[in-house]
Amino acid sequence: MKVAVAVDGSDNAMRAAKHAIMLATYLPDTSLEVIMVIDLDKVKDEYLLTQSAESLRLKRERKVHPIIELASKQQIDVETTILKGKPSQEIIQYVNKNAIDQLVVGSRGLNSFQEMIVGSVSHRVMKYVKCPVTIVK
Repeated sequence: MKVAVAVDGSDNAMRAAKHAIMLATYLPDTSLEVIMVIDLDKVKDEYLLTQSAESLRLKRERKVHPIIELASKQQIDVETTILKGKPSQEIIQYVNKNAIDQLVVGSRGLNSFQEMIVGSVSHRVMKYVKCPVTIVK
């Protein structure tokens, strides 16, 4: 079984990662993949704030490193995939193309009205991926 978790560095993403690690711990022959999408619309601002490509890379690595540490404590190997583009589209395309059996994502916790106006990555992903999705709040 292949379990993937999409992360962005938020608290909800960390809770989703912990849930994915728990699944990988208890399900036999399960691999874990951490997916992070670099939103190109936000990178320009992020790059200007950090002032160097190296500090930008370190900032991204800090978002994924705690998840890799947690998984290694449970003796779970983690594959990391970094994509570039609009998060919901990239996650949907990647998951559907790469035979992921279970996707775990964090919820931003928006209410229905806000979700209707702003949109939500987890909501869009849930609608369009071809595998079961667990949304962790």
